[in-house]
Amino acid sequence: MTYTRIVSRNILLASTAALLMIPQSVFAGQNQTKSLSDAVTSGKVYLKVRIRNENVDQANFANKANALTIRTIFGYKTGSYNGFSGVLEMEDSRNLANENYNNTINGKGNIYPVIADPSHTEVNQAYLSYSGINGTKISVGRQSINLGTQRFVGTVGWRQDDQNLDAVSVVNNSLPKTKIFYAFVWNVNRIFSNRSPAGDHSSRTHLFNVDYSGLKFGKLTAYAYLLDNRSVAAFSSNTFGVRFAGKTAISGNAKLLYQFEYANQTNTKNNPGNFSVNYFHIGGGVGIAGAVMKAGLESLGSDNGTASFKTPLATLHKFNGWADQFLKTPATGLNDLYFTGVYKFNGAAKGLKAVATYHKFTAQFGNQHYGNEIDLLLAYKINRNYSVAVKYADYTADSWKVNVKKLWLTLGMKF
Repeated sequence: MTYTRIVSRNILLASTAALLMIPQSVFAGQNQTKSLSDAVTSGKVYLKVRIRNENVDQANFANKANALTIRTIFGYKTGSYNGFSGVLEMEDSRNLANENYNNTINGKGNIYPVIADPSHTEVNQAYLSYSGINGTKISVGRQSINLGTQRFVGTVGWRQDDQNLDAVSVVNNSLPKTKIFYAFVWNVNRIFSNRSPAGDHSSRTHLFNVDYSGLKFGKLTAYAYLLDNRSVAAFSSNTFGVRFAGKTAISGNAKLLYQFEYANQTNTKNNPGNFSVNYFHIGGGVGIAGAVMKAGLESLGSDNGTASFKTPLATLHKFNGWADQFLKTPATGLNDLYFTGVYKFNGAAKGLKAVATYHKFTAQFGNQHYGNEIDLLLAYKINRNYSVAVKYADYTADSWKVNVKKLWLTLGMKF
């Protein structure tokens, strides 16, 4: 570890310790200021801490992997002065026990399954924003960008190292019930940390996303994600799509839920492939009081078994099973038929949420059955500052990869 990283880590940890002793009232800042110095000094300090134990039992390893890690995000958002404001955010992740897992850069890939949480200290966000144009906000620098469901662009917030983008982004809300987003991305800071050769991807990427919420029964989204990845040519692609999702009351407190999404993806720029693949996601369900039952089919297409639909900027853990066996789409594509039940408790157990999901995975091209998965979650939001969760994934392989079981215990704190 370099001297600079050691100093940065120690400053971050010392600041975190000091911050925990600050009265809660200090965390509230003014949004508007009369001078530049006021904008800098009267902003908002925030802190997020997540302690997690992750255990992986994977059939092709004799040893189970176990990682006890802590992630600390310590940030400061300035007040606004003449439309300008800024954010500076540091992120640190540490292993708290024996490193009995493959964190992707510790050389233990032949001994333990992967738990992709390497220790690191780095700048998570650092950007300057300008909102002096009516209905418009422009941000320049390293920033967190989550678009829609995060199926195509997200921060991968589940891992202990966020994925953030070095970009200039523009958000415009000047049209009625319409949000227009654009970003030009020149670097992707991936979840493997800046110590990894795979930690940064040079890019010349354009992201377009338009949301329209003026329809009675839902929101319509159109997007174009033009990825020019200078580090991994296979990730360069043009994706154009549309999504509609919403809910409507059917009787009493019951609601009908529905969504439909379609996209087409083709090779572009330095990608050596020559393909055209489709994506669709159709789903629906019913919500009654605190209970929701949903079913859906998500399909990532294949071009005759030679190339598949890919989403390299996505928060992939949210989709196709929490066991993360389909982070890379097979060349024969992927059909994910799923059934989900969610229940949010009320009364004395308010803040408690239970989730259960079943997945059946098959090939989009050919007649191949990949496997099945059961995902379970029990999460409890104790109050606005503290939360705990138990999460479990059990993937049973047929023709894709091997059996794997994963268990997570998580404590979250934010101030």
